[in-house]
This record gives sequence, structure tokens and C-alpha cells, in this order.
Amino acid sequence: MSSLFENVTNPALLFFILGILAVQFKNDLRIPENSSKFISIYLLLSIGFKGGNELSHNAMDYTIFGSLSLGIFLASIVPIVAFFILKQKVNIKNAGAIAAAYGSVSAVTFVTAISFLDFEGVSFDGYMIAVMALMEAPAIVLGILLIRMYSKDDDTENQDNSFKSVFNHSLNNASVFLILGSLIIGYLASDQQAEGIKPFTTDIFKGFLLVFLLDMGIRAGSQLNEMKKNGWFIFLFSCIIPFFNGLLALGLASFITSSPGNLLLFAILGAGASYIAVPAAFKNAVPEANPGLYLPMALGITFPVNIIIGIPFYYNIIQSMAVLA
Repeated sequence: MSSLFENVTNPALLFFILGILAVQFKNDLRIPENSSKFISIYLLLSIGFKGGNELSHNAMDYTIFGSLSLGIFLASIVPIVAFFILKQKVNIKNAGAIAAAYGSVSAVTFVTAISFLDFEGVSFDGYMIAVMALMEAPAIVLGILLIRMYSKDDDTENQDNSFKSVFNHSLNNASVFLILGSLIIGYLASDQQAEGIKPFTTDIFKGFLLVFLLDMGIRAGSQLNEMKKNGWFIFLFSCIIPFFNGLLALGLASFITSSPGNLLLFAILGAGASYIAVPAAFKNAVPEANPGLYLPMALGITFPVNIIIGIPFYYNIIQSMAVLA
């Protein structure tokens, strides 16, 4: 019970909830857009660098290879399953876009989970950063591919050009580029060099994260009103599918690693839904897909569910698994 109370009173979670409440109470609290962008860049840079430096201390083995492979598998199977569920209730283009969002990952949810582990004093392996980066592109590409396969009204030449554009965009997405680049730099840096910039990459990390989650709470709160325009199926899907995907990822990951930190991050990678990379990719590739549908689903419902309920839920399951082992 005390563990649950600690999870609920985590400052990162409470600042996120504060942002949601600010919107619900019609408060004029806002984080300047430029400041928000800077903080997001800082968080990705810091996470990538620390992950790469940690990765430099590990030799490639079964666990690392298996983890990378599992990440790609999850990013491939989740959008396919989601698509066939969704196409029963929404049109093909929306089904593909939503499936891509839920098959891809949420970097902010991942960062929040890392902060949670930090608060709990639980370590994780640096290669999990690489797992996250590898999971971004496959779901976006598959979402477009599924739309192409099941749509009959598209011009073939335009499809090919659009698919190539999306493929390039997903691989060259700013978040993926930054976190992969930072990971490589962290991998190449010596321990002495990493220690020299530790005040920037580590010491101020939590403070910036709190401000960023306050901003994300404000954004998520503003999307909640949009969800009222959609039916119960969309709402229930946004609430339930993250847990299905998260538990699937957690179960499969338990065959590869016993690290509580790694297991939690796998669960969150499976449960997360992209609301940055996917909208950017689908805006040009499939403009007919309604961002007023998949964006509020990912940001307005799934993101808060994962932050408020999902992270402590998976962590308590992992703790129970450790006791039973």
C-alpha cells in the first residue's frame, strides 16, 4: 500500500495532473512554445547520451540482440492487430493512422517511465534507448502499407511516392534523429568526458522533466474535450488497448531479461501511442486520415492513462513477479 501511495505522489505524475486541472478550471497557465521545444530537445538529448554511455559498457550479447528484435516485433505486430480491430468501426484511412499511432512509441511516456525508475532507485540498461528508437519507424510504414492494401480509390503512382516519403520521414524523424545521434555520441564519449557534463545531462534532468510534464498535462487536458465528440468505442479502445499491448510486451520481455527497469520500459514501449511522429508523417502521406481522431486518442486518453495508471500498474506487477520468482 505504501508503494502505491509513493507511486501516486510521484512529483512527475502530480505536475502532469496539475496541467490537466489547469485546463479543466480554465486557468490561463501555459508554457511558452519555444521553451517547450527546448525542454523536449534537452530531454531527448540527455536520455540518448546517458543511454549511449551506458551501452558502451555492455558487449553485444543475447539479451541486447533479443531486446532489439523484440522491439521491432512489437512495432510490427501491434499496428496489424490494431488495424483489423479498428477497421470494423472506422474507415480504412483512419484505422491505418490510429494503428500506426498505437504501434509506434511515445518518447515522452518513455522519458517519464525513466524518471519513475530514477525516483524509485531502479536501474535499466542503456540499450533500451536504442530499442525505443528502432520502434518508431516500423509502425508508421506498416500503417501506410495497410491503408494501401485495403484502399481501392488511390492512384498507384501517388501511393508509391507517398510511401517513399513516409518511409524517409519516419527514419529521419527529428526525435529519432536526435536520440540516435545522442546515443552514438554518448557511446563514443569516455567516462571522464561523460562525468564532465553530468551536471547538464543528469543533475537538472528531473527539474526540466517536471516543467515538461506540466506542459504535457495542459496539452492532454485540452484534447479531452475533443474525445467527447467521438463514440464509446474510440474511448474504450484508447483506454484498453494500451494495457493489452503493455502486458503483451511485458510477458514477452520476461523471456529475455529479468531486470525490473528493462521490463517496465518494455511494457511502456508496448503501451505507448505516438502523437508526434505519426501525425507529422500522416499529414502529407494520408491527409484524409482525421488527426482530430487519432491525436486526441493518443494524447488525450492513452497518454494520461499510461502516466497515471499504467506505469505504477506495470511496476507493481513486476515487483510481484520478482517475489514469486
